Amino acid sequence: MATLPQEIPEDGVELGVLADLAGYHLRRASGAFAADFVRALDGTGMRQVLFAILSVVAANPDINQGAVGRALGIQRANMVSLINELVDAALVERRVSPDDRRAFALRLSVAGQAKLDDCIARIHEHEEAMLSDLAGPDRARLIALLSRIEAKERS
Repeated sequence: MATLPQEIPEDGVELGVLADLAGYHLRRASGAFAADFVRALDGTGMRQVLFAILSVVAANPDINQGAVGRALGIQRANMVSLINELVDAALVERRVSPDDRRAFALRLSVAGQAKLDDCIARIHEHEEAMLSDLAGPDRARLIALLSRIEAKERS
């Protein structure tokens, strides 16, 4: 394995084998991204998981909550409380599904769409700041590579 160039931290502590481990760098990058994501959504009342649910519901009007949970890898028991939270906040409307009377169809409310639009604008700014050192093709390649890693978990 090729050794990656590493910056020696200000305190002079070398990372050793960690400098060559993709998982270490993914974890550190994920932590940095998550911290800035929280900052970006500060004041919206939204968390990453709620934003993800709103995004999937917006893209799939009348989707049932089980399908949302499967798409996002959220356990069924957790989906109930998350959907209740969004319904209570008047961001999602829950109706009996016309296709299956035992299931609920989810759809964004007008307020939910406005909240999603605000969050998307904030997240685009967040991603632009976090990825400012990467040109468009590099960003696309990063997303493609990360998607390949994610796919291994699903297979």
